[in-house]
Amino acid sequence: MQGTLSEIDIRSILQLIELGQRTGYLEVEAFGGENATRTLGSIDPYRDPKRRSPEHFWIVFFLNGQIAYAANGDNSLSRLRDYVRRYKVDAALDNVSVPSIATLNAPEYGYLWNLLETHIVTPAQGRSIIQSMVRETLFDLLGLRNGSFIFEIGPALEPQLTTLEIGPLVTHIMKQVQEWKQFHPHIQSPDQCPVIVDPAQLRQKLPENTFKMLEHWADGKTSIRQMARYLNREILPVARAIYPYIQQGWVQLLYPATAATAFNRELTPYPETGVPRIVFIDDGIATCKAVEYTLKQYGYAVAAIDNPLKALSLVFQIKPDLILCDIAMPDLDGFEICAMLRRSTAFRQTPIVMLTGKDGFIDRVKARMVGATDYLTKPFGDSELLMLVEKYVGPCNSDLSQRAQLSLDALEEEIAGIDPSTAKP
Repeated sequence: MQGTLSEIDIRSILQLIELGQRTGYLEVEAFGGENATRTLGSIDPYRDPKRRSPEHFWIVFFLNGQIAYAANGDNSLSRLRDYVRRYKVDAALDNVSVPSIATLNAPEYGYLWNLLETHIVTPAQGRSIIQSMVRETLFDLLGLRNGSFIFEIGPALEPQLTTLEIGPLVTHIMKQVQEWKQFHPHIQSPDQCPVIVDPAQLRQKLPENTFKMLEHWADGKTSIRQMARYLNREILPVARAIYPYIQQGWVQLLYPATAATAFNRELTPYPETGVPRIVFIDDGIATCKAVEYTLKQYGYAVAAIDNPLKALSLVFQIKPDLILCDIAMPDLDGFEICAMLRRSTAFRQTPIVMLTGKDGFIDRVKARMVGATDYLTKPFGDSELLMLVEKYVGPCNSDLSQRAQLSLDALEEEIAGIDPSTAKP
């Protein structure tokens, strides 16, 4: 059995496997990325693990219509290390010998069995880890809408520690997937990393012990998914717990690449030069380049970025003097960005100008409702743009502080996942 998720969804596939009491494996790959054109039928997880896509690949093993184990396609031990950390034995993985079982089809499973055989992990702990892995994998799969799948009948994964009934598990996780959608657009992915941006407000609203716990985990480097693993919780309850603080703007979410650069790499600090810093957000690449070029010519330090989610992280890091934001953008529109920024005390007074169309009366009303300071009608010329910028941040000396602009450029490149040391001038 194989096909695409536009023909049959994951829930129906699992129900068929359960009804048929099948033994074998289900392999799923999401559409998108560099592996989008590769067909799943060409992959045999029992023979060729190196050809898997670690970011968009999942495999679920079945025994007589029940789930024995589920993996996320990453052949590293990072997930297992996260799970055994809850028992304070993650360091033991460094001393575990290469497993003699499940080496090709499920290396993570083999290492877990070695931990069981050496009594580092108890059978009860092992069952708990497998159950958590299965729930986490199904949470990803049941929310997937575009992808390919193949189910192959084959020998059971040996040895088995536990099996899980599909029906009750799918019903439970489908409810979680539906509730997860309510977090959009504030929470986009369980792989986003929370970071506290307004500790003063949080400390006032939370009990001290709760604040300290959140301060410990919301470090900008630990994802929601990892927090769930460490705390022995499912992803949804963890996201639900921090969601109110994200809504208020007291906690911000970063994507892993952004978090790594923001917290693990030293950025050049922004100089106190008095040069106004401006962030321009528009999903049109040509518009971004044109605005950035114009404002730089007049001495402003400008960061123009065409990805609204990445732009949001940029804004929280550089705290610009002026934000210009288009309304119609994918994933996160200008209204949502403006509303999220206004919830943070750091941006209560920052001028936010929305870019609207010629007939955008309704847009202008909505912009005011979410806290926009002003609007600029598209298309606009250089003179209109400069008049508006001068209105809110004043004129700037055309002899631009090179250090200020270089600092902005470096952060822009990091947000976009580019290494500034290798970027072309």
